[in-house]
Amino acid sequence: MRETRSIDREWGLVGRVALVTGASRGIGQAIAIRLAAAGAAVAVHYGSDLAGARSTLAAIESAGGSGFLVGAELGVDGDVDTLVRGLDAGLNGGQLDILVNNAAVPPAGPIDVTTPEQFDHLFAVNVRAPYFLIRRLLSSLSDGGRIITISSVATRMANPSQTSFAMTKGAIETMSRTLANELGVRGITVNAVAPGATRTATNGSLFEAPGLAGFIAERTALNRLGEAEDVADIVGFLASDDARWITGQVLDASGGLYLGPRL
Repeated sequence: MRETRSIDREWGLVGRVALVTGASRGIGQAIAIRLAAAGAAVAVHYGSDLAGARSTLAAIESAGGSGFLVGAELGVDGDVDTLVRGLDAGLNGGQLDILVNNAAVPPAGPIDVTTPEQFDHLFAVNVRAPYFLIRRLLSSLSDGGRIITISSVATRMANPSQTSFAMTKGAIETMSRTLANELGVRGITVNAVAPGATRTATNGSLFEAPGLAGFIAERTALNRLGEAEDVADIVGFLASDDARWITGQVLDASGGLYLGPRL
């Protein structure tokens, strides 16, 4: 985790409340810290990593921000009910302004090894949970609010090891476009952000395989791996008033991964 930014009121999120799912580590942690740096109070959701969530909240508070923890395992019966109860307790009658659906299950492997149980769990966490969470929170989401869901460049790349995972991300991209059309009358924008190969403190060891980081960088227009803060800054922009005229879009946050050959 990079050094936490101090609160910057110029970003315009002061007085707003954000919920970030899966905020105990990785990209979700960076997003929570980024929104807090812009002035938002952040509900830091976690599934099982309480220590990581506490670390996120501590980083927010040490920079002068505010927030609270919300624990709920996703992908199980009653998951949304549990999450919303915790959120309501933290909101204490207030409204939610920004919802970031970040929590997700990673790829389970190619079609010949993915089990029905893994497939169902992928869809339960990556698709069903954000869908029904949005439905439950629509009444408490303020007009002019923001819904941002983290997708993946896997939806535009044919990677056999990520077929079922890519299917879940394709589903939430479709969800975002259709909800944008429905919720626009309330001034609510709905967008998705699609990261590429992004190195975080959690997955850093994956990129230590000999030659892998260089292989990916050579196929990325900006010639490096992504970092969690690269994605978080894009989410921060979409959450701000500067992005008020952007909705129903998927913003590629991959640095130009696999755009084509560099001749």
